[in-house]
Amino acid sequence: MSIQDTIARPASEDLDELLGEPMSSVLEREANEFERLSRPFAEEAFVLFGAGNLGRVIRTKLQPLGIEPLAFTDNNPKLWGSTVEGIRVLSPADAAARFGSSAAFIVAIWGVGSRDRMGSRVKQLRDLGCRSVLPFAALFWKYPDLFLPYHVIDQPRKVLKDAAAVQAACMLWEDEFSRREYVAQLRWRLRGDFDSMADPVPESIYFPQDLFTLGSQEVFVDCGAFNGDTIQSFLEATDSRFERIFAFEPDPANFAKLKSFVAALRPAARDRILAERKAIGSASCLMRFAALGSDGSALDSKGEIEVECISLDEILPKEVRPTHLKMDIEGAELDALAGSRNLIARNAPILAICSYHRQSDLWLIPLLIRSIHPDYRMYLRPHLIEGWDVVCYAVPPGSKDL
Repeated sequence: MSIQDTIARPASEDLDELLGEPMSSVLEREANEFERLSRPFAEEAFVLFGAGNLGRVIRTKLQPLGIEPLAFTDNNPKLWGSTVEGIRVLSPADAAARFGSSAAFIVAIWGVGSRDRMGSRVKQLRDLGCRSVLPFAALFWKYPDLFLPYHVIDQPRKVLKDAAAVQAACMLWEDEFSRREYVAQLRWRLRGDFDSMADPVPESIYFPQDLFTLGSQEVFVDCGAFNGDTIQSFLEATDSRFERIFAFEPDPANFAKLKSFVAALRPAARDRILAERKAIGSASCLMRFAALGSDGSALDSKGEIEVECISLDEILPKEVRPTHLKMDIEGAELDALAGSRNLIARNAPILAICSYHRQSDLWLIPLLIRSIHPDYRMYLRPHLIEGWDVVCYAVPPGSKDL
């Protein structure tokens, strides 16, 4: 689906339809969608399509209930004939031949960087003769205590419970494409429609040139700096002409990579970058952290290490006047924005805030930004398919407009 496809009809009409669904209907879908889509087969008769992380999560969570997949199937030929956690892995053709008429196939493929959509995965199995094929979301709705929340996926009922805020946030988007994408994201959260969302926009994530222009005196604050990848994009966008960069990354392994990246830069750029191994939140404290050494590292009450957490209002001196603030911090964005309230109200930097880590981030993040500074123009842009890398951009007056 392209930008042109999404502007044929006002988004408000679809939003009213989505939010007008009776709660009883939503609850019925949560409880019974799995059985409806997996018919006519028994609950325990299923094959997992995808032997990667998500497939393993499903197998592990269901095992204590005595529910085991008949097999894994995967498109990676290197896995065929092997076992994953004791479960055999078959080719899709072999799995379809053995189980296509006797078991449901649950698609357990959904991740950052995927190139095909859920519809294509479902079609692949159906073309091979599988009678019952369904995305994993319906299974997660059936067993919410086991699986939810899982990244942005959560119980659909929560969208309707927050209908007033959902409606209010829709009114904040500056352009029709943002409103259409917002409604499509809501449809996915409510109905599990993975293919409802637009194709990724071509512009660079965090620095889309169609929304604003970067100058030569930028003060960039990078929250969730990972290994320096966003700083690299910023340097390319500004041709390395900038005033200061403040980078924050709490994961020890990621921070080591970030420091190495900065150290390898030319002195003219390196000497204007300050990198600190801290998490950004609403206040100063120590917090548990799941240090994965990847872009999925996150604050987690069950994390194996403690990290220092601090607010931007505390750590950045008042004389520092940020012009661009990016947050990709795995679900901690709302807290971090709350801890940046004074900085944002005082300086009105361009904001690039990831809005896809939690179900309600989609509407709570723009509402919080508006409460801090009412003059921002806000845009919603997808930079990957299927709900990944969805960013809320808040552009202050005086920046380049659409």
